[in-house]
Amino acid sequence: MQHTLEIRPQAYYSNGAYGRSWGVRLVVTLARDEEGVERVRYRGVAGRCRRKAGDCSLAEFRAWARHEVCLNENSWLRVSPGGEAEFPPPGAAAG
Repeated sequence: MQHTLEIRPQAYYSNGAYGRSWGVRLVVTLARDEEGVERVRYRGVAGRCRRKAGDCSLAEFRAWARHEVCLNENSWLRVSPGGEAEFPPPGAAAG
């Protein structure tokens, strides 16, 4: 069973892809549109998403996002459900 990600403003999310498909987005705002659909406005900050901005429904963003992430110097690390960065074991590649 996959955990449903809590999408929060000012948090970063990755699509979990590898290579050229990988990307990280910053959630700028969450708001409801005139039909009552919750919308996400985001800004791309790394990988394929870099220097791109957009908006989509919360459901579409959840389908894209696989992990909440945080930047640790030059590496993006997954954030555990408790809110802590998940550091890889020594010698393992971070993603």
